[in-house]
Amino acid sequence: MKKSSIVSIAKKVCPAVITIVASKDLPEVEDFYFLPFKGEKIAFPKKVKGSYRAKIGGGSGFIVSPDGYVLTCNHVVEDKEADFTVIIDPDHKYKAKVVDKDPLVDMAILKIQGNNFPFLKLGDSDSLDLGEDVLAVGNPLGEFEDTLSKGIISGLSRKINAHNTFTSNVTFLRGLIQTDAAINPGNSGGPLVNMKGEVVGINTAMIMGAENIGFAIPINYVKDELKEIKKNGKIKRPYLGVKYVILNPEISKTNKIDVNYGALIVREMFGESAIAKNSSADVAGLKEYDIILEINKEKITQENTMADIISKYAIGECVVLNVLRDGKTIEIEANLKEKK
Repeated sequence: MKKSSIVSIAKKVCPAVITIVASKDLPEVEDFYFLPFKGEKIAFPKKVKGSYRAKIGGGSGFIVSPDGYVLTCNHVVEDKEADFTVIIDPDHKYKAKVVDKDPLVDMAILKIQGNNFPFLKLGDSDSLDLGEDVLAVGNPLGEFEDTLSKGIISGLSRKINAHNTFTSNVTFLRGLIQTDAAINPGNSGGPLVNMKGEVVGINTAMIMGAENIGFAIPINYVKDELKEIKKNGKIKRPYLGVKYVILNPEISKTNKIDVNYGALIVREMFGESAIAKNSSADVAGLKEYDIILEINKEKITQENTMADIISKYAIGECVVLNVLRDGKTIEIEANLKEKK
């Protein structure tokens, strides 16, 4: 009896699909004290006797070159304090260096030391058709290695707000591939492959509470960045240097802000700065609580964020910012520096 073509694809793909484990030192607490808050008691550590190494998360990924470059999702390796281990199989584990990350498309590139690794060929996500057969591969729940699920391309150019269950961060993603191939927690970062065994997407998200609705990042989004990493060792990006919140009607109404679009410059937490020292924004004279409405007359919205707009420009280019400050609209020129 002739075996399905999926069997040969699995043999080709699975050796290059890996598990990524995130771990870091956490405080070992011996005792707590409690404070009342709104009728409840909140626990605070009272005595810490040391620390212990703990697994804090992880996901899937896949090797894309014989010298050990690995693709995964940004949210899989988002914790800056964590260490990451790539597990090819129980006998082959490697420390992984995060070479670069792009939160804008939820992509990350890692590197493991070694040679002659099994790797996957990258396909062309621009040539995908609705209804085309695909396979999602990964390690769901971090337990079931080399899990394959078959489906079709259910939609193209989808937009979603992706929620990271570990950090509670929300990322607006667009241009995604929709598939009914099963994508489960732990599958994030694994490949979506066509019937040639070529990678056409990186599995990134699923819709909680729904069945057979998963999403993948088109692989063509990643190709240029991967080439630049191999050539220069990093991705060079223009950078303004501000912490900000994208305004919408709900946020503006709640906070009594006069405009319902734009980027409000504001720090994320007490003690940090909203504007990076010596950054493009700092040199240009931007201030906290300024609202950047437009960049080169292109309006900043939740669908067209400041990061989206800045990514269109080169390092060293000058852009004109339309800024709302103290109720008045002003223009500020900023020279875009390289993000370090």
